[in-house]
Amino acid sequence: MGGRTNPALRALQIVFGLAVVFFLLAPIVAILPLAFNSSVFLNYPIESFSSRWFGELRDNDVWRRSIVNSLIIGSGATMVATVLGTLAALGLRMSQLPFANAVRTTFLMPMVVPAVVLGVGMQMLYGRMGLANSYLGVIVAHAVLCIPFVIVSVSGSLNAMDPWLERAASSLGAPPLSVFGRVTLPIIMPGMLTGAVFSFATSLDEVVLTLFVAGPNQRTLARQMFASIRENISPAVAAAAFLMIVGTLCVAGLVGFLRWRRQRALKPH
Repeated sequence: MGGRTNPALRALQIVFGLAVVFFLLAPIVAILPLAFNSSVFLNYPIESFSSRWFGELRDNDVWRRSIVNSLIIGSGATMVATVLGTLAALGLRMSQLPFANAVRTTFLMPMVVPAVVLGVGMQMLYGRMGLANSYLGVIVAHAVLCIPFVIVSVSGSLNAMDPWLERAASSLGAPPLSVFGRVTLPIIMPGMLTGAVFSFATSLDEVVLTLFVAGPNQRTLARQMFASIRENISPAVAAAAFLMIVGTLCVAGLVGFLRWRRQRALKPH
C-alpha cells in the first residue's frame, strides 16, 4: 500500500507534464511551418507552401555570410569551451584545492551574470587588447558563456566515476597521461560531448553578447535574425529558425547515438 501511487495523483502528474511540454514546444511548432509559406507575411492560414525563403537564405549575401559566421564562431567557441571546461572540471575535483567552492562558483558566474554586463565589460576590455570586431574576440566571448555548461556536464561524469579505476591504473605503472587517455577520458567522453552540444547551441543562439563584441563582418545568424525582425519581419526569419532548430537537433541526435554506441560497447557480453 505504501509503495503504490494514487491513480488520481499519477494522472495529475501526467497532465501537468504534458502541459509543461506543450507550453515549451507550442511556440516552436507554431513558427516552423511559416518557413514554408509562400507569402511575404508571417501569418496564418498558410495559403500555399513554398521553399522560396530557404532560397533567400542561400542566395542573399547577408544571410549566407551570417550562416557561415555562426558555423565558424560556434565551432571555435565549442572547441575552446570543451577543452577549458574539461580541464577546469578535472582541477575542481581535487580535494586539496583551496577555496574549491569559491573557484567553482567563479567558473559558473557567466550562467547567472546578465549578458549585457558581460558585453559591456568585454567591449571595454577588447578595445584595450585590440580584439574588437574580430572573429577571435567573438569566439572567446562565446566560449566564456559556454564553459560553465561543459564544467557541469563533465563534473557529473567525474562524480559518477570510481576513483579506484585511476588508482589501479597508476599502481600498475601507467604514467599520468596514459591514465587520463585510457581510463579517465573514455569515461568522461559522454559528458564532454553533452557539454559540447550545449556549447554549440548556446553560441548559435547568442545575440546580446554578439551585439557588443562583433563587428559587421562577424554578424551571426542569430544577430541577423534580430536585425531582420527590427527592420522588416520576413518569413526568411522563420526559415533561419527552422535551420537552427533542425541543425541543433541533428547534432544532439548524433551525440546521443554515439553515447549509445559507446555504452553498448562497454557492456559485458
